Amino acid sequence: MSRMFRISLPDGTVREMPEGSTPADVAAAIGPGLAKAALAARVNGEVRDIMRPFEEDAELALITARDEKDALELVRHDYAHVLAEAVQKLYPGTQITFGPATDDGFYYDFAPAADRGPFTEEDLPAIEEAMRSVIAADEPLIREVWQREDVRDFFARSGESFKAEWVMELPEGEPITMYRSGQGENAWMDLCRGPHLASTGKLDPQAFKLTRVSGAYWRGDPKNPMLSRIYGTAWLNKKQLSEHLTRLEEAAKRDHRRLAREMDLFHLQEEAHGSIFWHPNGFKIWRELEAYMRRKIDAAGYREIKTPQVMDAHQWEQSGHWGKYRENMFVIPDEVPNTEDVGPLVSDDAKWMALKPMNCPAHVLVFRQGIKSYRDLPLRLFEHGCCHRNEPHGALHGLMRVRQFTQDDAHIFCTEGQVVEEVKAFCALADAIYKDFGFTYQVKLALRPEKRFGSEADWDKAEQELRDAVAEAGMANDDYGWEELPGEGAFYAPKLEWHLTDAIGRTWQVGTIQGDRVLPDRLDASFVGEDGERHRPVMLHRAIFGSYERFIGILIEHHAGRFPVWLAPTQAVVATIVSDADGYANEVTARLAAAGLRVEVDTRNEKINYKVREHSLAKVPLLLVVGKREAEEGTVAVRRLGSEDRQQVMSLDEALAMLKAEATPPDLRG
Repeated sequence: MSRMFRISLPDGTVREMPEGSTPADVAAAIGPGLAKAALAARVNGEVRDIMRPFEEDAELALITARDEKDALELVRHDYAHVLAEAVQKLYPGTQITFGPATDDGFYYDFAPAADRGPFTEEDLPAIEEAMRSVIAADEPLIREVWQREDVRDFFARSGESFKAEWVMELPEGEPITMYRSGQGENAWMDLCRGPHLASTGKLDPQAFKLTRVSGAYWRGDPKNPMLSRIYGTAWLNKKQLSEHLTRLEEAAKRDHRRLAREMDLFHLQEEAHGSIFWHPNGFKIWRELEAYMRRKIDAAGYREIKTPQVMDAHQWEQSGHWGKYRENMFVIPDEVPNTEDVGPLVSDDAKWMALKPMNCPAHVLVFRQGIKSYRDLPLRLFEHGCCHRNEPHGALHGLMRVRQFTQDDAHIFCTEGQVVEEVKAFCALADAIYKDFGFTYQVKLALRPEKRFGSEADWDKAEQELRDAVAEAGMANDDYGWEELPGEGAFYAPKLEWHLTDAIGRTWQVGTIQGDRVLPDRLDASFVGEDGERHRPVMLHRAIFGSYERFIGILIEHHAGRFPVWLAPTQAVVATIVSDADGYANEVTARLAAAGLRVEVDTRNEKINYKVREHSLAKVPLLLVVGKREAEEGTVAVRRLGSEDRQQVMSLDEALAMLKAEATPPDLRG
């Protein structure tokens, strides 16, 4: 008689299933509709293949398309495998490597046959059709457990040197899973942890699209062979794919790099990889943001400081960054290099310094100046801190990922009893700022990573303090997208993250606050408590914009360059219809400028339609058109960006009052 397993379902019911049965059998026993809809299973909390037999009594939750997050992860993983199978069938001799799911799809890295050369985007239509053939075949995806040496031998015989190399680096004795697509000698095999859907036919052949091809080094090392990486986007159905492609089209129109050229905001060039050359128009936006943030942090009780750009390597060793972050730091010798012979040379005796990749250690050094009492806490130190991080050239992306950036950075030194109130106050401050910019957001808690500093007790305490603060702020709920993210904290502290949603539905992780007990200890920060003894402060690392560069990039794309009047580089242009109005146009411009508005005058001998079109392309929010009649009557005709031919005629005083109101930053409005 076979053993029976007790399978507990989410509704509290329990089903007795014989040994050898699978989650698919449970779904079929419940009903044919669920059997058809079920994609995979969560067994004792682990996502598994729906055809994988139970090994013991278990808690079971069946995954369907309604469980969108899990379902998308599964189908994207399967599309990657289907891509690999299709490529190998279409181009024999191609070697496979890895192919993970991504945030909106998947990719797979290939080593094309030597006589074939790298893949190009011209190959994508044929590969897509081959993928649809694999899906139409509806081949079962079968999980098999192999010995490590057997996997190596299989791939070595198949000419798959990359897979044969990789499998031998997996821990000895660990079960190795292979997935077979199809049956018999023609079955396609890949090394994979899984899970997968029951068969290739579970995928929608109209719900994916291959998007681009790039180069990628094997295992990310430039010393290794260059591979061809094929990217795709994948969804649960054709409707989701169409919506995503529409978003991509809209995102392309909003690309901050293209808009920066049209609006003359900034540029990048090879002489300073990953650093921004700000033009006058772009730096006007920066200055408005900086002034806004200063007003907010002054009102919130922060003290602004400025710290050095270059610090001795010993300081970074003490803080732990030298060991954990060294590859991302720009290091310089503390000596004049010899340049007489073959180029700059550094002696063996050179001491090393580094450009700061973050401001935290310097802020601890400021805190340590003089004896601090518990009466001095909380001490909130703020800096518009310029930092440098050695990001790979290939990862740089306009304003979104740079090497030199400026943070709206602050560190709050407080007692343990003050942590929750300080984090709660930060939640309120961040909320007010994001609302001023028109953003909605979600709040996430990133928990301890596998590699970290500090005791488990300290991590327990730090994580719970952040939970408590968010709960007291009224944000630990679905309205704020509250979620905990295991393993995603920094090596020294858990962190709260603010994920902004922009005008086309994309999310951007921007603000953070972290509760750190590690750095104050490593850098010997202390205060004198009420008991007269020395105590370690808790150090809260926090930012709201994150970096000015990235936040400006987000704002450009969020508004598609059409900034609200208070942020626009040029808030208004006074344009003439006829030369007879030039004198009046200059008077209007002077009045607006005297009121503090950023205004320009256009008296060129061009037709007004040409002027309107040109300033519209430059995204100037307000155009004040004046002709002979307006000059005689003391009026202006106001055209708003995007209003096409509509205009409103009003007196100059009325226009001035309207512009001043719209140009007032949101925190200064009554």
